[in-house]
Amino acid sequence: MIKKLLFLLIPSLFYAQIPAYYSSIDFSQTGDNLKNQLTTLITNTHTTNLPYTATGVTDTWDALYQTDLNPVNTNNVLLVYGWDDTDADITNDYSRSQTASCHTSSCSGLWVREHVYPRSLGTPNLGFEFAGADAHHLRSIDSDRNNSRSNRKFEEGSGINMSYITLAGNWYPGNEWKGDVARMIMYMYVRYPSQCLPNNVGVGSTSYSNYGDMPNVFLDWNAQDPVSQYEMNRNNILNTIQGNRNPFIDNPYLATIIWNGPHATDTWGVLSSDEFTLSNNLLYPTITNDIIYIKNNENKQYKYSVYNTLGQLIDTNTATNTINLSGNTKGIYFINLQVDNKTKSYKVILN
Repeated sequence: MIKKLLFLLIPSLFYAQIPAYYSSIDFSQTGDNLKNQLTTLITNTHTTNLPYTATGVTDTWDALYQTDLNPVNTNNVLLVYGWDDTDADITNDYSRSQTASCHTSSCSGLWVREHVYPRSLGTPNLGFEFAGADAHHLRSIDSDRNNSRSNRKFEEGSGINMSYITLAGNWYPGNEWKGDVARMIMYMYVRYPSQCLPNNVGVGSTSYSNYGDMPNVFLDWNAQDPVSQYEMNRNNILNTIQGNRNPFIDNPYLATIIWNGPHATDTWGVLSSDEFTLSNNLLYPTITNDIIYIKNNENKQYKYSVYNTLGQLIDTNTATNTINLSGNTKGIYFINLQVDNKTKSYKVILN
C-alpha cells in the first residue's frame, strides 16, 4: 500500500511519452527556465561539429545529401523556398537531383547550401565553423533563389506557396516552408543564444514574448505550418551525424510554453494537458529550511497536502502564497497541490 501511495505522490511528468533524449528536462518549467535547459541539452549533445567543406570526412555537403532527400523520391533533394517543378522557371523548382549540387562559381540550374540564419546577421558573423556549419539550419536551395534571398530578413507575406521579396525588401519563404524556417531560427537561438538572435533575422512585433526576444512572425509560422515528415527525417539523421536534435521539430508546443503566442501542436500530447497547465504554478524553492512559496500570479486558493516518504499525511490546509514546513524533521517530503479539480505533486527537501 505504501509503495502504491508513493508512486502516486511522485510527480508524474509522463516521461513514458516523452522521448528519452529529453529525460533531463523539467517540463514543469516555462519561459527562460525551460529555454536555458534546452540550451544545455542541445549544446552538450552536439558532439560533432561538422566542417563546412572537407575531403575524407563527413562535412555539411555529406549531411545534406542525406537529410534533404525528398521522402517521395529519394533521388532528389527538396529545395527550400521552392514550389513548382512543372513550369519553365527552374529558379522556383521544388526538387532537384541529389547529384546536381554545385561546387564551383557557376551554379545556375544547380543547388547550393542555404544558411537559413544568414551568416552576416549573426552577432558576430557566423562564419563557416560551428554555428555557420550547423546543419540544422542549412538547406538545399536553387542557386539563383539563394541569391534572391541573400541575407534578407524574414517577414510575413500574403500567405501563398511562392517565396518572394516583400515590398519592404524582406523575405517571405512561402507557406510550404515558413514553419521549417521558424523552427530552425528557434533552434539556432537556443543553441547559440548570444550569437543567433531572432530579432536580427525577423521583422515585426515581438508582443507575444515576455522578453521581446522572439518575433511574433516565427511563433505564428510555427503554429500555422505543422512539422512535416521531411523535417522529422532531417532531425533524426542529424541526431546521428551531429549528436543533437531540434526540439521544436520534436514538439512545436515547446515554443508556446517558452515564448507564448498561438498554441502550436503538442506532438507528445502531454505538455498542454491539465497536469502541465497546473505545473506552471510551481512551488519554490524545492530545498528549504521552512517556507515553500507558491507561484500564484492569479491569486487562487490552493489546497495542499504534505506527505513524508512513508506516505503518512503530515499536514493539509489551504494557501495562496506559502506553505510552512518548519517544525518537521529534515528529509524528503511530497506536496500535493490542488486547484480547480487539478492536482500536481512536487518533491521538496527540508534541511
